[in-house]
Amino acid sequence: MLTLNMSNVTQNTEEKAEHPNSDEGSSTTTVDFLGSLLSRFKLAMPNPAGEEKDVEKPEQLLPEVSFKGVAEYLASNKCKNIITISGAGISTSAGIPDFRSPGSGLYDNLEKYDLPSPQAIFEIGYFKENPQPFFTLAKELYPGTFKPTWCHYFIKLLEQKGLLLRAYTQNIDTLERVAGISGEKIVEAHGAFHSAHCLECKKEYTQEWVKEKVFNDEIPRCSECESLVKPDIVFFGEALPGRFHELRMKDFEECDLLIVMGTSLKVQPFASLVGSVRDTTPRLLINREKCGDLDPFMALMGFGGGMDFESDNAYRDVAWLGDCDEGCKELCSLLGWQEELETLVKTEHEQINKETKTQSLKSNSPKNGD
Repeated sequence: MLTLNMSNVTQNTEEKAEHPNSDEGSSTTTVDFLGSLLSRFKLAMPNPAGEEKDVEKPEQLLPEVSFKGVAEYLASNKCKNIITISGAGISTSAGIPDFRSPGSGLYDNLEKYDLPSPQAIFEIGYFKENPQPFFTLAKELYPGTFKPTWCHYFIKLLEQKGLLLRAYTQNIDTLERVAGISGEKIVEAHGAFHSAHCLECKKEYTQEWVKEKVFNDEIPRCSECESLVKPDIVFFGEALPGRFHELRMKDFEECDLLIVMGTSLKVQPFASLVGSVRDTTPRLLINREKCGDLDPFMALMGFGGGMDFESDNAYRDVAWLGDCDEGCKELCSLLGWQEELETLVKTEHEQINKETKTQSLKSNSPKNGD
């Protein structure tokens, strides 16, 4: 979603180097500026094995840098504003494929749509030319046919305990909402299916209206101007929702524990959220593999704050590797919340089953006059 513009760096370098009075001033300013860049790059570079850096480490808030230490910190009165950031990995156990897993990922299973590239199905330019592939895929992935996972209900449990500041998600499946997490607590950074708008006149449409069209194999078109109606998910080439930018700076300054789940942290600017918290804020990764390591180039460009799990200077980052649902269960077990989480999942899933059955009976009942 983010395009890095190297021209800005060049322009800034040229502006720093300019000096109206003398060549000597220009030379000094240029050297100072380049020295600053090199200094930032050096700080961003990984620490070679066995080589110690003389860097002052921020205060360590965790009693120990471990999964157990995170649980102890979470249970303390120091932890009151938790932010979760999540990706497709928290929804895979619901039956929704992620994007990048080899073989099972969404991008590896789009051959039938005859796309110029897998990503084209989510590119706004291609969508305007040929919306059919997206709506065919949408029929398979549409919200209402999947149940929230243990991860979603873990986030809900955080809210029930008054600990959730915000849940930032890359997912468009709306399972946070289905799990009962309050709308004001959710930031759908890449949008979601729960609303839709005409691409031209901006008339708003409900999820139910679009879903009916999609399941009838129709392309949703505006009743006012006949233009395409698109669910409010963010395609490549579109800006992120204003809510993301409005809340980001305020939320992450207040955050005292960041929990990252089920994401590869590959897509900017969402991936840079891990570096938005204060430098003392503990960060927990629950994921199948490690991610979010400090990228020297991104740090040089101002996107610092990469995660450090293994160096001698590690003081706040902890990784739990494995299935996201299992990670949430284990964390709840350490916190003494396991029974609460199990009850929440069981109760909510039973309610969803009941509502689904009722809806099915209504859909299959004969209409008056049949």
